[in-house]
Amino acid sequence: MSSNEAKEPAEPIRMKLVFYGRVQGVGFRYRARYAADSLGLTGWVENEWDGSVRMEVQGSRENIYEMIRRIRQGTFVNVDHMDMKEIPPEDTERGFRVRGY
Repeated sequence: MSSNEAKEPAEPIRMKLVFYGRVQGVGFRYRARYAADSLGLTGWVENEWDGSVRMEVQGSRENIYEMIRRIRQGTFVNVDHMDMKEIPPEDTERGFRVRGY
């Protein structure tokens, strides 16, 4: 590709993530929503009964990784480890929401 050609936007991907560690009661879900909104990502985040946080997020791979970086920078957030799996995108989803108030 020459420097004069415009890059085609990458197809969005969707990731299923589960975060473990000190991730509940520390503003994790709201930090995730703020990061997703600022990066133009869609999906949802919710607390799980076992103390983990589960999320599905959709957008560019670059923006998803940036979102994870921003969440992990939280003052009280301490992610010990996370599971990550690519899943099929959802074409009709709009916005990013916090589940389970």
